[in-house]
Amino acid sequence: MQESDNKPDVFTVHYVLKNKAGELVDTSEGSEPLHFVYGSPEIIKGIQEAVKDRNVGDCLEVTIPPAMAYGEHREDLVRKVPRSLFEGVENLQVGMKFQTNTGDEAQIVQVVGIDGNLVRVDANHPLAGFTLYFDLEIVGRREATEDEIAQGRPLF
Repeated sequence: MQESDNKPDVFTVHYVLKNKAGELVDTSEGSEPLHFVYGSPEIIKGIQEAVKDRNVGDCLEVTIPPAMAYGEHREDLVRKVPRSLFEGVENLQVGMKFQTNTGDEAQIVQVVGIDGNLVRVDANHPLAGFTLYFDLEIVGRREATEDEIAQGRPLF
């Protein structure tokens, strides 16, 4: 954040995400960089903390523990549901993802097991429980506008 008026900044960051073994998980290379308003709940805390006092041109190697990323893997988010909930889905397979609309908000679940008439689904983020290894390059930083602050995301 800038010291002068305490308005958050908009950061533009290229990233490479690797797992513990050094294998590529995700990258912005060859596509649009990540744009975010500092403080937005949509961007993991570890990335925000890594860039907050940095400037355009800075390159960082950052190790982010689960608590600063997608949290620990929670067993209470893994449950067995009747296969009948997937009526109309042909060839249901492990790895398939579905959006549910139970409760107050939509949730993405992944099928992690099928046992007869029971389907095991996991609502954890796919990276929950993992330490993340990022290479970050800050390619843009500017003060957020009032509209961006209100919406919590950059507007272009």
